[in-house]
Amino acid sequence: MESLVFILPIVLIVFFLFFYLVPVGLWIQALVSIGWGRVPILKLIIMRIRKIPPRQVVDGMINLHRAGLKEIQTEDLETHFLAGGSLAKVIYAMIAADKANIPLTYATATAIDLAGRDVQEAVQTSVYPKVIDCPKTGNISAVAKDGIQLLSRARVTVRTNIEQLVGGATEETIIARVGEGIVSAIGSADNYKAVLENPDTISRAVLDRGLDAGTAFAILSIDIADVDVSKNIGADLQTEQAEADLKVAQAKAETRRAMAVAAEQEFKATVQEMRAKVIEAEAQVPKAMAQAFREGNLGIMDYYHMKNIQADTGMRDSIAGPEKGAVETGGAVPEPPKED
Repeated sequence: MESLVFILPIVLIVFFLFFYLVPVGLWIQALVSIGWGRVPILKLIIMRIRKIPPRQVVDGMINLHRAGLKEIQTEDLETHFLAGGSLAKVIYAMIAADKANIPLTYATATAIDLAGRDVQEAVQTSVYPKVIDCPKTGNISAVAKDGIQLLSRARVTVRTNIEQLVGGATEETIIARVGEGIVSAIGSADNYKAVLENPDTISRAVLDRGLDAGTAFAILSIDIADVDVSKNIGADLQTEQAEADLKVAQAKAETRRAMAVAAEQEFKATVQEMRAKVIEAEAQVPKAMAQAFREGNLGIMDYYHMKNIQADTGMRDSIAGPEKGAVETGGAVPEPPKED
């Protein structure tokens, strides 16, 4: 009895480990679903040891076998799981692509999945194209040749290009290229009325540029959802340019005025300087006359004759104006020097 109590727990532990390491139920399920030898029980035991969930592999093999994709082996699923891929998405994508007659190999599907792309969504988009709003929010602003600004929105219908899904550009590139094409098409229009009358010309012009090159999508159609007239950009620019030209002209006029004022001040300073020189020269006249009297070079009659001339000149200057006369005569006539 004591030995039975000791052996029973050991038997239970061994029994539990056996059924954990040997998933008999999964092996029977695989045997019934896809036949003998497709999923050997030894492989299920190895999956347990390698920490690969046998349930995912067996369910995937059953689904692929029922869908007619019998060329995919358990080793392929194990390798993809160990590489960090999603078995469920790859299996669903393979089955959906096969039913939709989309050429998709297992190697391509696993490469897309390991690259971080959603291979399941890629196949769904290939079957059911999706619509991308361009831009996602707001409007695209463009200006026609007549200067009128137009605000537009477009809806781009795309389908996944599975061959370029690895390394191909994403939706953001499609949105940017379509926006650039719309701006270019509106900018080429002679006037905004032509765009409003035939918005489909923008769609055709953008489609003809092959904007889906190098992307993970194929553009099926571009539809202009809305076109609104905003404002006259050309008139605003001309107004701003006129205001700028006016300010420049005012600045140049102010510069010329300041230069004229500076030149006037310089001329006044020059006049004052010349007057000072005249006064300085007049101050030397009495000394020169006294010297001439002492040396006998100037007689009394000569002095009175000069005085008469100065009086006559002073009378003329007084008739012409007091300031002019004072400047030209140099002020009062000096008195003759007294003899010693």
